[in-house]
Amino acid sequence: MVVHSQSGALDHCSLIKTCRPTPVAFSGIPVVNLRDPEAKSLIVKACEEYGFFKLVNHGVPMEFFANLETEALRFFNLPQSDKDKAGPPDPFGYGCKMIGSNGDVGWVEYLLLNTNPQITSHKTNSVFRENPEIFRSAVNEYVQAVKRMAFEVVELVADGLEIEPRDALSRLLRDDKSDSCFRLNHYPPCPELQALSGRNLIGFGEHTDPQIISVLRSNNTSGLQICLKDKTWVSVPPDQTSFFINVGDALQVMTNGRLRSVRHRVLADSVSSRLSMIYFGGPPLGEKIVPLPSLMAKGEESLYKEFTWSEYKTSAYKSRLSDYRLGLFEKKTAACL
Repeated sequence: MVVHSQSGALDHCSLIKTCRPTPVAFSGIPVVNLRDPEAKSLIVKACEEYGFFKLVNHGVPMEFFANLETEALRFFNLPQSDKDKAGPPDPFGYGCKMIGSNGDVGWVEYLLLNTNPQITSHKTNSVFRENPEIFRSAVNEYVQAVKRMAFEVVELVADGLEIEPRDALSRLLRDDKSDSCFRLNHYPPCPELQALSGRNLIGFGEHTDPQIISVLRSNNTSGLQICLKDKTWVSVPPDQTSFFINVGDALQVMTNGRLRSVRHRVLADSVSSRLSMIYFGGPPLGEKIVPLPSLMAKGEESLYKEFTWSEYKTSAYKSRLSDYRLGLFEKKTAACL
């Protein structure tokens, strides 16, 4: 989820929300081997049921994980005054604690970086001020590898759904004007607040991602939770060697509700810090987000009004994190999904 924020130290704050203690780890997360001959069917099944799955045998070198994690933690461990030089975000750059413009607060600090070479940002350049060559190189090699993998994943989605042409989704992510971005989230431990309340701190509140697809990798600290169809929240066991793939709102619309964007949140840990790396694959700003013609049965109507990615993005970022953003774009005749 891409949001605006403002910088400031991660200090004690009464506005930070809490929730009931974390449930046990959920053992039912679908796992897909990217090299499995049945991967296309398994991915579609997982996206229909959960909007979410774990991807293994993905081909991204472990050294890319390690290099980026080292450099990201080096940045987040800098004195607050040094980190603030890369903020407030525009929306790129460093942000802290304040999530969005409507009062959402989380126990998180982050770096938001653009992945489109056509877009320049002074704040993005500021991030790399301390060790420009090493940090920038670590980000670039990781993002390029994840992009290639994401293209392959959405093409397998197209294969599994028999979408024609096969690159109907991947071309939007490959486009020179693709509105994709990359985010590093850091959730410091906070034993004091959790000890006082006996509850879990909300690191990042519940939401769906607006884009087409999100590709998440984190360190080995737990915290990620997803909401199942029955509204139950379950904890996702961490796996620092694998990726977790989220269906975004745009993909839900493009499949006319067949694939569902997943509602998720992150809880802060009382002992260990959590570091997440997320690639958000978005279409060009002017792209019309409508159900793909090859997916529509004869006589089937779209559940959604037509809109551009720019229109949806603008609407989504004016809302609260927990709002059902697609509700504004559903046709009145659409059945409750």
